[in-house]
Amino acid sequence: MPDRLCLFGKLFYYLCTRLNNRNEMTIEVVKSKIHKVTVTEANLQYVGSITIDEDLLDAANMIENEKVQVVNMNNGERLETYIIKGKRGSGCVCLNGPAARKAIVGDVVVIISYAQMDFEEAKTFKPTFIFPDTATNMLVK
Repeated sequence: MPDRLCLFGKLFYYLCTRLNNRNEMTIEVVKSKIHKVTVTEANLQYVGSITIDEDLLDAANMIENEKVQVVNMNNGERLETYIIKGKRGSGCVCLNGPAARKAIVGDVVVIISYAQMDFEEAKTFKPTFIFPDTATNMLVK
C-alpha cells in the first residue's frame, strides 16, 4: 500500500507542478547586435559561418559558435550561420562557405543574435547593441 500512495503522491506533485507552470512562456528576444559593419572578405571555399573580429564579439557580448542572423543592407539578403572568432583588432567580417554568395566585399551587414527566456525576464532584459565605424569596423570610443 505505501508504494501505491507514493506513486499517487508523485503523480499529484507532477500535475500540480504542470498546472502551476502552464502560464509560463518562453520567448525569443534580441540578445546582441553589431549594427552596420562592412564585409571585408567572402570566402566561398571555406566550410561555412561568419568570421568576426574578436574585439567586436567581446563588445557585443557574442561568442564563438553562437548562432547569428546576418542581414545585408545592400541587397536585403538574410541568412543564419554561426560565429568563428577572427583576429583581434583586424576589423575582419568574413562570410564563409555558401554564405559568401549572399554578400560581396564592401557590403554593409547587421549581425544579430537572439536568446530564449521567460516572458517576465524578457520584459526587463537589456540587449547589447554596438555601432562600430562602418569604414573600419573598429569600435568607436
